[in-house]
Amino acid sequence: MVEAVLPVQDTGFSTNFSVDYRFAVRFTDQLFALDNPTLYEVLTEREPLRRHRLMFFIDDSVARAYPELFGDITAYARARGAVLELVAPPETLPGGEASKNDPDLVRRLQLRLVELGIDRHSFVVAIGGGAFLDFVGYAAATTHRGVRHIRIPTTVLAQGDSGVGVKNGVNAFGIKNLIGSFAPPFAVLNDHRFIERLPARDIRAGVAEAVKVSLIRDAEFYHYMESRTAEELLDPRGAALRYVIRRAAELHARQIATGGDPFEAGSARPLDYGHWVAHKLEILTNHALRHGEAVAIGMALDARYSARTGLLREGEDHRICRLLQRLGFALWHPALEALTPYGEYAVLAGLREFREHLGGELTITLLAAIGRGVEVHAMNAAAIVEAIGWLKGSFSCA
Repeated sequence: MVEAVLPVQDTGFSTNFSVDYRFAVRFTDQLFALDNPTLYEVLTEREPLRRHRLMFFIDDSVARAYPELFGDITAYARARGAVLELVAPPETLPGGEASKNDPDLVRRLQLRLVELGIDRHSFVVAIGGGAFLDFVGYAAATTHRGVRHIRIPTTVLAQGDSGVGVKNGVNAFGIKNLIGSFAPPFAVLNDHRFIERLPARDIRAGVAEAVKVSLIRDAEFYHYMESRTAEELLDPRGAALRYVIRRAAELHARQIATGGDPFEAGSARPLDYGHWVAHKLEILTNHALRHGEAVAIGMALDARYSARTGLLREGEDHRICRLLQRLGFALWHPALEALTPYGEYAVLAGLREFREHLGGELTITLLAAIGRGVEVHAMNAAAIVEAIGWLKGSFSCA
């Protein structure tokens, strides 16, 4: 017998591979109208000859607002029964941020997917707001190591921002999105009819993320919003809001596709301007602040910090705050001054948590100009405190 002879020192080997991700983002009205081909076309584009198994989960608040949705989905699937198979009637689950705070909810959903025989060639379809999409997407991504999921966002925030992303997750141990996965959706289907019944507060909170992405990526888009009245931008049936959602989604998807780090393997989160503050404020206020409301405060604080430290031209911070306030955002909250037992501003812990979440050096996106973000790797605590005081003292940001 001839024995294999290894080198004295086995240095091992490396291997490289790449995976091509592609998902459709569609904008439509009345997605489940019998004459609307959007869902059918998305499902059959890649696999036209097979019958596709689907299970729908609906945010309970959406189900209450649209009781006809169950019948619409059932009728749509029945009309295209040769291609679409409903595994079971649509089911409701709790929505909102509370759904991301209940660890048992993910387990129950995973168990339900197993009971229904959902496999990796089936589809989990989530209809709801951003938090709901996060938790259902995480359950899908961790069942059978990844079940295809389709997102049908029902809020401005989800249609223009989070729903178009590749992240899923839940909150744990008092930290937002601590547990999660990077799992791109199979498709994102934005139906504007869901926007038309949204409360004004939810519309406004979603527009905050559009302002964010304009500030760091597209000055022309920012100028568009600045030149419109708040009534135009917040009108659920108006053309301006449709454009704001569409443009925000395009910019978000472009960053994921061309930014070079779609799964955030590095230490940067380039689309998270204002978010280190926002995430901490959400926790400190026990989510009394909506995500978009907390982001508005975070953007205002970081605009002031950017100007205070010479990154942003003086006066542009006032300009940004004026737009946010015109949209109806309060730019001050007492939680900004909450202290830890050691006398430190509690919000400053958000910097440490932001760094730990990425597992690398601190990387914060600030502003070099309207339309141009810049990454920094340190922030001065005294300047942050000064910016907090500025917001408190200049509540009108005039």
